[in-house]
Order: sequence, then C-alpha cells, then structure tokens
Amino acid sequence: MADHLLTELKDRVLYLTMNRPDKLNAMSIEMMGGLVDNLTRAATNREIGAVVLTGAGRGFCSGGDIGAMRERNEGAGGSGAPQTVEDLVAGLRRGEEASRMLHEMAKVTIAAVNGPAAGAGLSLAMACDIRIASDTARFATAFAKVGFAGDYGGTWSLTQLVGSAKARELYFLADVIGADEALRIGLANRVVPSASFRDEVHAIASRIANGPSIAYSYMKANLNAAINHEFNELLDREAWGQIMTGLTEDHREAVKAFLAKRPPTFKGR
Repeated sequence: MADHLLTELKDRVLYLTMNRPDKLNAMSIEMMGGLVDNLTRAATNREIGAVVLTGAGRGFCSGGDIGAMRERNEGAGGSGAPQTVEDLVAGLRRGEEASRMLHEMAKVTIAAVNGPAAGAGLSLAMACDIRIASDTARFATAFAKVGFAGDYGGTWSLTQLVGSAKARELYFLADVIGADEALRIGLANRVVPSASFRDEVHAIASRIANGPSIAYSYMKANLNAAINHEFNELLDREAWGQIMTGLTEDHREAVKAFLAKRPPTFKGR
C-alpha cells in the first residue's frame, strides 16, 4: 500500500502531502495518524522552520472517505463487537488533533490548497495560519450534503476567518466557491496561478522558515490569544514577548543587519 502521507524537508520547510490522489486525498486512519505524528515531531524540531500541508495530484483534500463511511454504516469491513458512541468520538478526536496542532504549534503552518478542499479537508486548511490557493482551487464545507454537522474545528475556524453570517451561509448551503471568491471573503490569503503554484508556495514558506522563528512563535501565540482575550491582556502578553525576543541573538543580528543594510541571518537563538 502506498504511503497515505508523504514528507519532505526542503530549505527548513516540512512538506506534508496527503497522498490518495485517486480519491482526491480523502482522509484515512493511516493519513491522519501520520499527520498527527509528523506534526508532533515537527513542533520541537529546530531544523524545521515552517510546515506546509498540501495534497497530491489535482486535489487538496476532499474530507472523509465516503466509501469507507458507507461500508461502516452497512456493517462491512470487519467483525467483532460494535464500537460505542464514546469509542467513535474518541477515535475522531485523535484525528482532530491534527487541526489543533496546525493551529497551536509554535511554528507557522501553511495550507497550499492546490485543488478541491472540502469537508474536514477544508477544516484542516482553515486550521493553518496561512492559506495559499491555486487558481484551480475550490472550497466547500460539504457536510450538509452528507448529513453531517462538521468536524476538525471548521465551524470555529470559518467563523473566525469570514464572520458568523458568512460561515453560517457556507455551512448551511454547502455551496462550492472558487479561489477568487475565497480570496474576496478572507478564506484564502493569496491566489496564485497553477503553473507557478509550487514555486510560489515554496518562496513564501522558505522565507518564513528562515525568518526569526522565536519571534514568530510569540507572534502566533499572541494572534491566537487575540481571538478571545481582552486588549489589556494582550498588552501584557506583547510586553513580555517583546522583551523576551529582544534578548535573542536573532534580534541582535537583525539590528546589525539593518544598520549595515544587509539581509539578516537568523539562527533561532
């Protein structure tokens, strides 16, 4: 069986590629387990400066594997005692850790949306810090079309990105929107031509990966906290982070480089 998740480290950028192109990279237990494991290791690996999540072939991720769901619902694909609701919830939560880590880990995460992103696949993309879309990308919540309520943090993430009213519309109607509309409403950060998509994604990702990683970790924590903390609390957090980053070798190097009119060389120290 081919690996359902491919990994590559290039210029301090860890690429995690969902690899079921014949199924538009529909999720599998192997894929999600591999994603959680790799994100866990990447979180503390100093050789990794940024993480890019993308899909093989013409799709990003179509979400859950509908065929596998049908087999489960019809009782096919195995024997033994049926799982309890609690077992099923616990299994789903294990996979959902991928969304939590993409959102919370102290490294910048980028979704390179090269094609259709639907259902939980869209939720994974929205859990990332930045979404770069190919002009061939398509986006859909999709859950209503198969009678699901939604998972992988999508209702929270979409509400944060586009606002409550638009998020409700996209969830209830489950319409497919294109890359330009995703950019217009704030779901995508950038749209780039498919012909140069991978090169442009790597240029952005490597720029971040080789940037001031300690400062980025404080920035990300503050930006996440800004969602549900009061202004005064953010002032305290920012003051602490500003002083702590000011004590780093990276800050001293950046000041020297600025005065010498040269690019800085950051070392994550």
